[in-house]
Amino acid sequence: MSTLNLMLVDDEERFLSTTAKLLQRKGHQVTTATSGQEALEKLATQDVEVVILDVKMPGMDGLTVLHEIRVRFPLIGVIMLTGHGTIESAVQGMKSGAFDFITKPCDIDELLAKAEEAASRRRDLEDRIRKARLMTAIRSPRELVREADGKERK
Repeated sequence: MSTLNLMLVDDEERFLSTTAKLLQRKGHQVTTATSGQEALEKLATQDVEVVILDVKMPGMDGLTVLHEIRVRFPLIGVIMLTGHGTIESAVQGMKSGAFDFITKPCDIDELLAKAEEAASRRRDLEDRIRKARLMTAIRSPRELVREADGKERK
């Protein structure tokens, strides 16, 4: 298991600090935010693989934050964190691009397993993007000769 770069976003500060400490004890890097706006500001300057995002927050709710993350940081995995009364919102979040959702109170090992899956998916996507870029940058000798012949004839 490798170290994950996680972000926890929740307006309940006690839950936020306790969960962050548990994840840090397991060897992971954890950034916290108490609002959607704060999370978006931190994401702009920090390397985060997975965001664990509360659905119900004052101001900018989790679904709005999810939408902004999908637009600005499309490779970041997002796990929606929900209370029992907002499961419908978490399902809506999955339809909007969240990796998964988990209900509060949550088992830290279950949360971590989902975060590892989301980070693994991100790494796979990054590898595929790198390979695709490499393939477009590398051209065959035949293509280079055709290009050179076309320039000489002009």
